[in-house]
Amino acid sequence: MPLKPTASARPRPWKLRATYATYFSALALSLPLQGCALHGAPSREIFGAYFPLWLLGGVIGLFAALLAHRIIVAMRWAQVVPLQLCVCLSIGISVAVLVWLAGTGQLL
Repeated sequence: MPLKPTASARPRPWKLRATYATYFSALALSLPLQGCALHGAPSREIFGAYFPLWLLGGVIGLFAALLAHRIIVAMRWAQVVPLQLCVCLSIGISVAVLVWLAGTGQLL
């Protein structure tokens, strides 16, 4: 004997609208992510391999933050400078952004 679909098995109209809204919002949010699709991300050749410029800027920024921490400790400013993690992090991010802007030619 075949089973008849119950009322709970039928799709509800509000569920369909929610599904369409979810797909539309996902599509709308993904459109701005197409920034580098035509030309590709800027990259530099280092030792014969191409590295993305954002990665190079991040590594240089990390070394700048470590260097800033070493300078703060060596100059015995560790007791004077509050929130050393935030200070070193901001120095590293600033250097990374400057490397990115200089590498893409948008610095000046």
